[in-house]
Amino acid sequence: MKPIRASEVGAYVYCHRAWWYRQKGFQPSNPEELAAGTELHRRHGRKALAAGVLRSLAWFSLLAACAILAVWLAGKLIG
Repeated sequence: MKPIRASEVGAYVYCHRAWWYRQKGFQPSNPEELAAGTELHRRHGRKALAAGVLRSLAWFSLLAACAILAVWLAGKLIG
């Protein structure tokens, strides 16, 4: 038995007929538009990943700065 992928469920929910055509091996009449949409999603995914990495780096930098400030203030209070 072939596993059902989430993309297949999404395709079925969006359009039962398109899902059926794909199961039967029919080729879409607009492959250029589909390829352009796939490329658009790929670029968006990369940008979203980069934004997440930058956000994590920003939080790490903020926490490091706070730790350095706390150590500096502690040194001023003690010394």
